[in-house]
Amino acid sequence: LAALERQVFDFLGYQWAPILANFLHIIIVILGLFGTIQYRPRYIVVYAIWTAVWVTWNIFIICFYLEVGGLSKDSELLTFNISRHQSWWSENGPGCVRKEASMSGIKGLDNHSYISVIGCALEYRYIEVMHSSFQILIALVGFVYACYVVSVFTEEEDSFDFIGGFDPFPLYHVNEKPTNLLFKQTYL
Repeated sequence: LAALERQVFDFLGYQWAPILANFLHIIIVILGLFGTIQYRPRYIVVYAIWTAVWVTWNIFIICFYLEVGGLSKDSELLTFNISRHQSWWSENGPGCVRKEASMSGIKGLDNHSYISVIGCALEYRYIEVMHSSFQILIALVGFVYACYVVSVFTEEEDSFDFIGGFDPFPLYHVNEKPTNLLFKQTYL
């Protein structure tokens, strides 16, 4: 549900890189749930590997919005340089007031307006950082759970006796021939 919520807000902000990452995350989570329900450890291992990638992606998002290392939150990196859109939270955060100023005097920008945002209770970059931090927390819990489920499934597979089932004493007894009969020649 948290990934779906994040997907909605990334769609509202036209942030194409996070939209693709969230979509892939939703697909892998469904695959992991299917693997858990259908007792398929390989699907759960794929989910566990994906959680490591997902944590890395969210760490990148945190570094992006906090402008760590040469990253800038004002760059068009998350929109694939297609548009100048930013996070939806930049204009619609808690307590934010949007003020639009018409730019009709400039040729070619008749339908565009300058938007200024004031009075935000919390900057949008901190909201994005909280979203990513929450995703990391959920991913770590999911990783631990996936490892536990895979270990339980593989332990169950190793303990099953395919001939006698789970019974320590089978209902039938196989009479084995003595080894000396195997080496006797048969005469016609």
